[in-house]
Amino acid sequence: MQHLKVLVKYFVQYKWHLILGTIFVFLSNYAKVLQPQMIREALDVVLDNIQQYHTATTPEQKNEIFNNVGAETLKFALLVLGLAVLMGVFMYMMRQTIIVMSRLIEYDLHKEMFTHYQKLSTSFFKRNNTGDLMARITEDVSRVRMAIGPAILYGLNLFSTFVLVIYAMLRVSPKLTLFVLLPLPLLSFIIFKVSTIINRRSEIIQQNLAILNSTAQESYSGIRVVKSFAQEVQMTDLFEEQTLNYRARTLDLIRVESVFFPSMALLIGLSTVLTVYIGGLEVIKGNITPGNIAEFVIYVNLLTFPVTAIGWIASLIQRASASQKRINDFMNEKPEIVNPVIDPVDIVGEIVFDHVSFQYPVTNIQALNNISFTLKPGERIAIVGKTGSGKTTIAELLLRMYDIQSGSITIDGKEIRDLDLTNLRRRIGYVPQDGFLFSDTVAGNIAYGKPNATGELIEEFARNASIHNEILSLPEGYQTIVGERGVTLSGGQKQRISIARALIKDPEIVILDDCLSAVDADTEQKIMNYFKENLKGKTTIVITHRFSSMSFYDNILVLRDGEIAEQGTHDELMKKGELYKEMFERQNVEINNL
Repeated sequence: MQHLKVLVKYFVQYKWHLILGTIFVFLSNYAKVLQPQMIREALDVVLDNIQQYHTATTPEQKNEIFNNVGAETLKFALLVLGLAVLMGVFMYMMRQTIIVMSRLIEYDLHKEMFTHYQKLSTSFFKRNNTGDLMARITEDVSRVRMAIGPAILYGLNLFSTFVLVIYAMLRVSPKLTLFVLLPLPLLSFIIFKVSTIINRRSEIIQQNLAILNSTAQESYSGIRVVKSFAQEVQMTDLFEEQTLNYRARTLDLIRVESVFFPSMALLIGLSTVLTVYIGGLEVIKGNITPGNIAEFVIYVNLLTFPVTAIGWIASLIQRASASQKRINDFMNEKPEIVNPVIDPVDIVGEIVFDHVSFQYPVTNIQALNNISFTLKPGERIAIVGKTGSGKTTIAELLLRMYDIQSGSITIDGKEIRDLDLTNLRRRIGYVPQDGFLFSDTVAGNIAYGKPNATGELIEEFARNASIHNEILSLPEGYQTIVGERGVTLSGGQKQRISIARALIKDPEIVILDDCLSAVDADTEQKIMNYFKENLKGKTTIVITHRFSSMSFYDNILVLRDGEIAEQGTHDELMKKGELYKEMFERQNVEINNL
């Protein structure tokens, strides 16, 4: 239960739902407990009248007794029916309070967890797989809801039924009550032992479910790779192996529960037998009436479901505890990158890297080593180099996806760690390498950079990115759903939509990370011509593997193993450079040989 303590704040928030629900539970069970008393009185009246009927001497007396039995039976039947209706009304009201409360808390948990996901740093998502993160916000939250909804509802029902029934039984016969409740200590011991096993096995099941989700998510996201390598059978075998493991763990839990519930029924049956036997002896002694035996049998049956539900409630709480522990572990994660101040000022675009070194926290790869360069407002810089030389890392550091270990990065003379993080990212138009698109319309993906953008503005920037005509050829034009990660589009189309999405923000700083690698030379030239005319005054960083249009840049950085090997303009590097000149000439040879 210790992991569930964090939910107390929600119970305080929705205290009236809980208080009213508790009242309705007690009222419903009070109406239910009154029914056996009505039946006992009806049975005693009937038995008494039967005795009088057999002792009556005249037909008139017998007829009067017969009519009296019918009237009394009808009266008690109506009372029992009225109590049943009243009980049903209160049962409806208790579900409308406690179950509704659980749904409201579930909504709050989803919202709080999703918000926390958004705050966590990039390194967190590299340490954790998507399937596990999805399992926590879906399956784990669902299991917690079962504990704060049905488990609380039936727990209150169990408690109130016990209190009211045992009180009613003690009023009739303390001795008979003692014998009826005799199996309960053994029942409590079994529940304690079994709930411990359930908790341990529930945690293992949740871990296996996270692995299943991760495998499925990766298979769906990478379906084109799976098919292109003809790995369907292998992926199916892997998923089947994990599913069999999950099934085995689940069956282990079910076996425990399958023994648990019959044990409950056996102990309840034992109570019924004791009721009839001891009650019969008490009737012979004249301590209770035959109606009391019927009343006690009904009481025992009223206890049957609550007592049997103890195991189910314990199972729900134990599973919820295991799930809440996983949620707590996630919620206790602190973002490594935090916003130090709310200061949405304009950014001019002066960027200075001063002896910057950076090592990735997850892999410990040294990505940058002693990097220094200055980019004045409105200047355009190209960053080139072999794969793994640190080009993308510079972009990620400017977006403050990570914090550097040594040196400093300043924008407009201010240390990047001291800037308003949200404002910084809003002022940067970033096009990543992968050109990630959301499962939305084409227009929605472009407008992601500016949510209030008009249709005309969206089309304008689509034209600027040389994608407008291709969008019009799609089945529903700009309203075409692109599918998960833009699966229905080509790589070049995704890149150009990503460019339109970044530029529609009208940012002061533009970072293009190899965003033209999947487009043809003519399209690249059109986009570069647009950049030359429309990115004037904007600080621009272009990370590229292509060496066309290099005269466009005011400065070129050549990276090698995380260090600046050469820098200068295209003409300067062709004259005095070695690495740049070698890469440039090699690429020209490769193009000419195509």
